Amino acid sequence: MMISYPGLSKLRTKPVLYENVFSASDSGTLEQLKELSSKCKAIADSIKESSFITEAIAREMSSGLTSRSEQDIQKLECYLPLLENLVHHINSNCKNRQVICWISNLKIRWSSVLTPSSIFHLHGPKFYQVDDMYFELGMTLFLYGALIREQALEVLSSDMVQSATLFRKAAGVYSYLAQQVFNNLSRTQERPPEATPSVSFVMSLICLAEAQAVTAKKAEENGNTGCLLAKLHCGVKEFMVEAINILQVATKECKDVPSRLLDFMLSCKTLHESMSYKYLVQGLKSDGKIGIAIGYLRWAVANAKKSVPKDESWRLVYKQLIDELSGLLQKYEHENEFVWHEKVPFNDELPPLQQAVRIVSLIPYQPQKWERTLVFKL
Repeated sequence: MMISYPGLSKLRTKPVLYENVFSASDSGTLEQLKELSSKCKAIADSIKESSFITEAIAREMSSGLTSRSEQDIQKLECYLPLLENLVHHINSNCKNRQVICWISNLKIRWSSVLTPSSIFHLHGPKFYQVDDMYFELGMTLFLYGALIREQALEVLSSDMVQSATLFRKAAGVYSYLAQQVFNNLSRTQERPPEATPSVSFVMSLICLAEAQAVTAKKAEENGNTGCLLAKLHCGVKEFMVEAINILQVATKECKDVPSRLLDFMLSCKTLHESMSYKYLVQGLKSDGKIGIAIGYLRWAVANAKKSVPKDESWRLVYKQLIDELSGLLQKYEHENEFVWHEKVPFNDELPPLQQAVRIVSLIPYQPQKWERTLVFKL
């Protein structure tokens, strides 16, 4: 049982014409700049869904890939090494006035999927312009991580092992973003929440939580005990608690707080906390501790009812879980009344929960930089 937060890949960007701005000293540099522009435009058109290429041609161009997210991932994996190489060369001349002027003339612009203002903007999404190559690199990598995460959601129903691996891979991309890219980004211009280290750290933890949730689902499918499942779901909750704490700090970095993302994390935290109780009480009943099991169930049902999410699809999942917990509670109370007659402890009398277990870790992102020499007229 999981809830999802799709749509993070619905970013928009304006194509950048590198060869019209940077002054190349040789034909090789000019060709590489043109190649960068071409691949940048292919990505901008694809995520905007403005390309006139048919699905059959797109599949043929991507060596048979049928998934839209996989096709876009492939485009990004062609663009990113060229972009990394350009950023490397630009950084060696980052204080040169001509280079600073060139970067400003690129007009690097990206939209946001997290800001409320982007949803209600009358003339399409709001675009943020930041005159820094790290902004282009960072937002491209954010999109890359979002597409990998979407691919993980796509394959969840058919291959849970692959899904968990993809979530861990996305977590690695976001961790790299937070530590190696957005920390270097200029703070002089307004930027979207996606372009802050805090939000990247949050996304890394969300992906790890989702990887662990999939792992718990696989463990249940394999017939593991309630005790292990309770610890795994409690681990998902802990990932989310850590992410929530970081997101609250992120409000100091940007004025547009991604409230729907926070609602998702709070809902996910409560959902998996409730699921940990569901599996915990089954073990307690087997050990003859039905009174304690009833106490935990009463608390879990009351807590879940207090934290109903705003999103309709999330509420449906919540309702299903609350119904399961309520049915289990009714069954245990009836059995205790007629058979066991055990005292049911109050909330403050319940013993502490078993320690949570985190068994997933991120897959580190390794940037692929093409070592091509770029020479500019400075």
